[in-house]
Amino acid sequence: QVQLVESGGGLVQAGASLRLSCAASGRTSGSSAMGWFRQAPGQEREFVAAISWSSGGTYYADSVKDRFTISRDNAKNTVYLQVNSLKPEDTAVYYCAAGKVVAGTPERYDYWGQGTQVTVSS
Repeated sequence: QVQLVESGGGLVQAGASLRLSCAASGRTSGSSAMGWFRQAPGQEREFVAAISWSSGGTYYADSVKDRFTISRDNAKNTVYLQVNSLKPEDTAVYYCAAGKVVAGTPERYDYWGQGTQVTVSS
C-alpha cells in the first residue's frame, strides 16, 4: 500500500507560479514511477507529467512541456511539479499517482492522492 499526499495548490493570477508537492509513504519500493494528472470540472483526467524514481527521466504532455517541470527528491520520497506562467485553462484539481512504469494514461498507475486545487484567475 502506498499513500500519496499532494499540497501546494491555491488561487493565483494568470502568470503566477506554484510548486506542487506529492509526499509518498508506505511500501513505495514497488512503484518506480510517479505521475501528475489534472482534472477540471466536467472533463476527463488529463496527463501532465511523469518521472522515474531511479533515473529521473521525465515525460511531459505537449500542452505543458514549456511551462511545467517535474522533479523528485528521493531522500524525502517527494515529487514536485513546478508550474510556471499559469493560465486560466490550467485550473483543475491536480493529482499525483504512483505506478510501475512511466506512462501517460491513468490506468497504468496503481495509487492516487486526494488532489490539490489549482485555480488561475485572468
